[in-house]
Amino acid sequence: MTRTTAPRTAIVTGGARGIGAATARRLAADGHAVAVLDLLAEQAAETAASITADGGRALGLGVDVTDADAVADAVARVADELGAPTILVNNAGILRDNLLFKMTEADWDAVLGVHLRGAFLVTRAVQSHMVSAGWGRVVNLSSTSALGNRGQANYSAAKAGMQGFTKTLAIELGKFGITANAVAPGVIATDMIAATAERVGVSLDDFLAAAAKEVPVGRAGKPEDIAAAVSFFTSDEASFVSGQVLYVAGGPKA
Repeated sequence: MTRTTAPRTAIVTGGARGIGAATARRLAADGHAVAVLDLLAEQAAETAASITADGGRALGLGVDVTDADAVADAVARVADELGAPTILVNNAGILRDNLLFKMTEADWDAVLGVHLRGAFLVTRAVQSHMVSAGWGRVVNLSSTSALGNRGQANYSAAKAGMQGFTKTLAIELGKFGITANAVAPGVIATDMIAATAERVGVSLDDFLAAAAKEVPVGRAGKPEDIAAAVSFFTSDEASFVSGQVLYVAGGPKA
């Protein structure tokens, strides 16, 4: 297979584990240098080390994406050590699930802060490198929960917000050779889904089995399924695809 995407520097937030780690590894396999940013500094370093062990170039950094100064410092370090970042995957996210009448202000603010403020801060810090290069790819992680999901008023609002953010980036940045797209996963076997299963009082295996019955292809997703979609959106071939939301959910959504 002939490579048609030039090697670049990518940043993956929330890259320590799950979808983020799978995405970081896939982008490294695509030939890019990858910065793994996560609040879990040790796990971010471990993910980066696994990429390096496989022959890639990677850097793991502990970063709170809601802290503007920390984000600016991290992006500057990535540019110094790996090269100017022109691929950004905004994957960082948390869950604070509860029914509306039980949800606290802190739970609302935390989820909106990590997903939306975090994506805003990191994108703002990275876009200047993309503009200077005349080329850029932003991929934001949304979710099928953007369509509404019981017990996730905060998460659903955040993931719907990511779609609006994506479409606006596409409009504002397109003239600089930058595309922005969103990937909206369905049920994916990750630690986050394990937390959801625990919240509703069932085992992870039972939760995934029940979810698979509602998926036309008959299975839950894997982090690598999402990483493959991100890989396409970050490629040179996707230069005419922007402002789109791709539901990777084993069947039709939205």
